[in-house]
This record gives sequence, structure tokens and C-alpha cells, in this order.
Amino acid sequence: MKMKKVLLIYNPKAGNGLFKANLDKIIEEFQKKRTLVMPVRADRPAVMNEVFRTAEREGLSKVIAAGGDGTINMVVNTMLNNGTNLPVAIFPSGTANDFAHYFDIPHNIDEMVRIATEENYTYADVGCVNGKYFVNVAAMGFLVDVSQKTDPNIKNTLGIMSYHLKGVSEVPKLQPIPIKIESAEYSGTEKMYFMLVMNGKSAGGFKRVAPEARIDDGLLDVLLFREMSLTELPGLLFNFMQGNHSENKNVIFFRTSKLRLETDADIDIGTDVDGEKGCEFPLDITCIPKKLCINTLRKDMEGSNW
Repeated sequence: MKMKKVLLIYNPKAGNGLFKANLDKIIEEFQKKRTLVMPVRADRPAVMNEVFRTAEREGLSKVIAAGGDGTINMVVNTMLNNGTNLPVAIFPSGTANDFAHYFDIPHNIDEMVRIATEENYTYADVGCVNGKYFVNVAAMGFLVDVSQKTDPNIKNTLGIMSYHLKGVSEVPKLQPIPIKIESAEYSGTEKMYFMLVMNGKSAGGFKRVAPEARIDDGLLDVLLFREMSLTELPGLLFNFMQGNHSENKNVIFFRTSKLRLETDADIDIGTDVDGEKGCEFPLDITCIPKKLCINTLRKDMEGSNW
């Protein structure tokens, strides 16, 4: 019986180091199921590029991305930029694992391996902003570059709480940003504090950012948080925690497959894709329907060739 071969891209610095400590066990469990693992560190972009260029030619059947949302983002961008068309399994071992949370991927090592060695798949859309792909969220404005400003050591120690603490520290610096939005569903000029373009449901550990979002509907859920008085922020935060903030008067919400964002602000506006540094304005954002095949708990693809 021929053994399968899978590519394992892992971030050795992600989370609390649990995945790295279990790497040998993971390789052993795959070998028990007659699957060879090719491990590659995610901090070697040149190596990743070379591996993905030859992945299908080398007979690799699957890609496993082990880390947080940033690691998955790096894997997906490298894959798609090299024209690699392989299923992706997710091992959520980072600080924020919002993309994995959408698919209910467990954090238990044995369960991760079990899912990755089975053949249950579903399709997922991918967002693209100025040529850079994102799987979960593109964000812009104040507060949304919190993950970039959070010390990695604190992030690994405190996890999601480190994002929340950093976010609170940034509130006094809030400034409204003039922004022009163009899409088929909504167009206009607004003054915003920040904006989220969601492919998934959660971001930064908040589980109900876009509670009705579907990752396979060909649409992105857009939330713009308008300029408001500081006295209105607690009410918005309460709505946010409840997941009904799209009904708040200071929030613009719509779904679209394509939008363009421009600004005449004379300041640098932070942008973010899946927790990593994003692109500069203007921003052209699109949704690419069912671009990825994701290894999941349950089969959700009819007539699949995977």
C-alpha cells in the first residue's frame, strides 16, 4: 500500500509552544496511518516558496497549517501565489485561531491529527485586498493594528487577553478617519474609527463579530464603525459583546463581493489582514468564491473530487 505524503507548515513561535513540543508525537501518529509528514518552519519564506512550487509534482496530497490566523494567512498566500491546489488542514496553535473556530476545529492534538487524516472537506471563500489574500478578516483604522503592536512574548503568555488589553490602551488615541466607500450595495463618504471586512464570524477572539457570516457564500460582511462620542462607546461595546452591533446607529453594515476604499487623510492608516500588516490605501477588496478546500470535522462537499 502506497504511503501518502503531507506538507506540515508550522510556526514554532505560535501560542504557548504546545504544538512544537508535540511535533514528534504528531509525526508518529501520521506514520501509524501510513502518512509521511514533511515539516517546514513557517519562518522560512524562501523555503516555503520552493516547497509549494514543487508540492504537487512531489506527490503531496495535503497541506497542514499549524499556528494562528497569521500562519494560515502566510500558508494560503504562498500556496495561491504558486498556483498550488491542495486541501488544507488546520492545527489551531496560535494566539488567535478565528479561522479554525469557524470550522469548530478542536485544540486537542489527537483530534487535530484525526481530522487531518480523514477525508472530510468543505469549500471556503478567500478575500483579496490589493493582491494579498486573507482567509478571515481585513481591517483598517485605529485599534485594528492591535495585534501588530502587541509584544510577542506577552501575546504567547496572555493569549487573546493581550489583544483586549492593548485595545483598551489605544482607545484614548481614537481619531475619526474620512473614508470613501464604493460598492454595488453601499456607496458614500463617512468618518470612521475603524472598519472590518469579514469572511469568517470572529476576530481577535470576539466570537460574534459577524454572527451571520458564511464562509462559502461568495460575500464579505462589511462593518464600519462611525465617529461617535466617547459616551456612546460603552453602548456599542455592549452591543458588540452581544453580537447585535450591526443594528447600532453608529455602525454601517452590508454584504458585498467587491468594494473599493479611498481616503484623503494625511495620516498613515493602519491596515491588517488576518492579524498581519496589510496594504496601503486605496484598497480594492474582492471575494473569491470557494477558493480553498478545508479539511473539516464533517463532509460538506457534494460531488467533490478531493
